[in-house]
Amino acid sequence: MNSSENNPLSIFDELEVAEEAPGPVKKKRRWLRNTIIIILVVLVALAGVVGWYLLKLNKSFNQIELIDNPFPTSENRVADVEGPRNILLLGSDTRGEIGDDIDDISGQRSDTIMVAHIPANSKSVQIMSIMRDNWVELPNGQEAKINAALAVGGVPMLVESVEGLIQDQIDHVVVIDFTGFEGLTDALGGVTLNNPIAFSDRGADFAEGKITLNGEDALKFVRARYAFSDGDYSRVRNQQLYMKAVLNELMSKETLTNPMRLQDAVSALAPFVTADAGFTSSYLAGEALELRDVRGKDVTFFTSPTNGTGTSADGQSIVVPDWEAWERLAERFKNDTVRDWNPDTRM
Repeated sequence: MNSSENNPLSIFDELEVAEEAPGPVKKKRRWLRNTIIIILVVLVALAGVVGWYLLKLNKSFNQIELIDNPFPTSENRVADVEGPRNILLLGSDTRGEIGDDIDDISGQRSDTIMVAHIPANSKSVQIMSIMRDNWVELPNGQEAKINAALAVGGVPMLVESVEGLIQDQIDHVVVIDFTGFEGLTDALGGVTLNNPIAFSDRGADFAEGKITLNGEDALKFVRARYAFSDGDYSRVRNQQLYMKAVLNELMSKETLTNPMRLQDAVSALAPFVTADAGFTSSYLAGEALELRDVRGKDVTFFTSPTNGTGTSADGQSIVVPDWEAWERLAERFKNDTVRDWNPDTRM
């Protein structure tokens, strides 16, 4: 057996011997040796840069605060990246910066409730908004708006309430303070979306058509509610438009080929995010690998089925769920066919 097969460095010994050869052969061997050395140096340098970047990205991600026991049972639920999974996304406009004790979230209400469903084939993502005023029966038997579950029983009760609606397991929980959207938007260089209705809110004017939002205006855009006659319906629509625009930016060639831009986005948002213990950087890396072919066009948003607004027995203004449509939608969650759900026909 050739000794070079057992000793990778022996190639340089052979090249040194070859350098004793006369004329062109000696120059050719020297050029080959120098080329190999240069390639190795470049690879080592690149490895160092990549390692530094991943370390910095992981350090930024580690700023995320953890939710203790966010699930209604003590069972350790870890999403199977090879099967369908559901991530509960909660947005808060009231907590302030998530530097406070996470236990403080009990007693407050979530302003935004979304469920991100990732099918087993990882070729798309469906994100469903659940309007916060949906009138439901909470796990404790109390009838209330669904976001009251957070105030009554904390994250576990809200998780259990949503699981009751979709008839499927929630695998991860992520709470985002709206204030983080400001830094995220600026880190991405602004986000562009198509605004269907011109409106003004909190001193900002948003024209109809294509607009580009900076961080400050993005925060106003997702918070706006009283500027619309249908209130929360338009607010949810605007939040979906913004999220879609952010995803388009994150999945764009400009971001994917610019590691520092992605690092800046993570650093800007991380201090305003709280998640369950299983929502780690390694978990996200696995998801990113699974979803590597997904682009903005493969992410769809819809709102859970409702029958408009109404008034509860105690006089509260509520959103009335369409329970018949909910039964069909829950079947799609259980059967991993949410991608085929048509919100217009509710089938």
